[in-house]
Amino acid sequence: MIVQKSKPRPPAARTELREAIRSFVTEQRWISILRELVPAGQPAAENPLDPDMPPGREEGIALVVAARLKEYGLAVEMPTKREGRPNVIGTLPGHGRDSRVLILNDHLDTYPAGDPVQWTKTGGNPYHPTRDGDFVYARGTSDTRGNLACTLLAVEALQRTGIRLAGTLKCVYTVDEEKDGPDGSIFLLDEYGLRGDYEITCEPTGWTRPDGSWGMDIAVANSGHFLIQIETQGSKTHIWRPDTGVNAVAEMAALVGVLETTTFTYKPAKLPGGTPPLLTPVRIGGGLPGEMQFTPDRCKAVFAAVGLLPGMTEESVLRDVTAVVDSFVGQRPGLSATVSRFPNALFVAGTSELPEEVEPAATLARVYSEVLNVPPRFYRKNAFNDTIRFSERGFPAITFGPGEDGWPPVNEYIRIKKSIAATEILAVTIMDLLGVVGR
Repeated sequence: MIVQKSKPRPPAARTELREAIRSFVTEQRWISILRELVPAGQPAAENPLDPDMPPGREEGIALVVAARLKEYGLAVEMPTKREGRPNVIGTLPGHGRDSRVLILNDHLDTYPAGDPVQWTKTGGNPYHPTRDGDFVYARGTSDTRGNLACTLLAVEALQRTGIRLAGTLKCVYTVDEEKDGPDGSIFLLDEYGLRGDYEITCEPTGWTRPDGSWGMDIAVANSGHFLIQIETQGSKTHIWRPDTGVNAVAEMAALVGVLETTTFTYKPAKLPGGTPPLLTPVRIGGGLPGEMQFTPDRCKAVFAAVGLLPGMTEESVLRDVTAVVDSFVGQRPGLSATVSRFPNALFVAGTSELPEEVEPAATLARVYSEVLNVPPRFYRKNAFNDTIRFSERGFPAITFGPGEDGWPPVNEYIRIKKSIAATEILAVTIMDLLGVVGR
């Protein structure tokens, strides 16, 4: 689609608008939104990646977000594929003749919190936002309700300061992102008909060095992933004579180490990602209750193939893994094994790099440099986010947000100063991408 860009604002006028945004985006306002979002709808909104576990229910957080968008003056829809899981779309129509549409995206579900006792930074309550200096701890602070708070505050800043956008802004908050998007981004794009010209997902791309320095990269590509099930089959024997059988659990233990060194077939990418394509075990089980007198003859394990690059397919990944398993089995008399897709798991392909000079990457990078006085880095993000679903359908899509890219499973955190900077960057980027008409 070829669109006509709005006439740039004079430098003095743009500086005035930027200063109005900066004055509005305060630590107090951001923390207030974050404290409302983190506990909203929890723990129902926990949504494990495991395909064999029930999905989350994000309705509680969706209603909170929808209410805020309405308060800011946006028209709100809540398209729903599965009961209890409404997506939220807030639309701020443009005031000019410009037809451009920017989609600002984030998601409503979170990873499971796990054992509350391990959440030492929040007093054993994973959903209690707890400040410690420049950090706020709680489940969802980094992935991704802290980032979501940035998007809401950015929109509020534009509205409260009287900035009238020429193009249209769509705030799209999805369910089911942690399970790769069937009820969320996939539903909205393939069934509901969501469309736009640019897309920015506000997800963790931040980093902090040991010396305390920090920044936020711009992800112009994403790696893919896939869940694979492997089963070893041996022969059962009495535990008093384990040497007469083939213990499927012992064989799987040996196989795990071999599989972790799997060499995948792929073409190097311009941006390689945080890790190369690799295989890691995420679940393993063997042996039956009531049969401890016998060695187990079957063992199942689930492996995650991560860091997948463009061109790698489900077939190529399974073929590479099967070759490793077949070679291992060929050296172990009496052992057999099978390799398959884990039931109901989605194959997520790696995406190609969006050129750095293409919107919305170009504008966001320029604004980043203005706000933080250093240029951002461009990279390939390893983790899944909705950017992938937009990118694979042809949207110019990027990922940018203050959350830590690689946050800890417990005592998850986000930095306050980083979040305030990200909010300002997002608000000014929205303004510059969509243009402004007279205030």
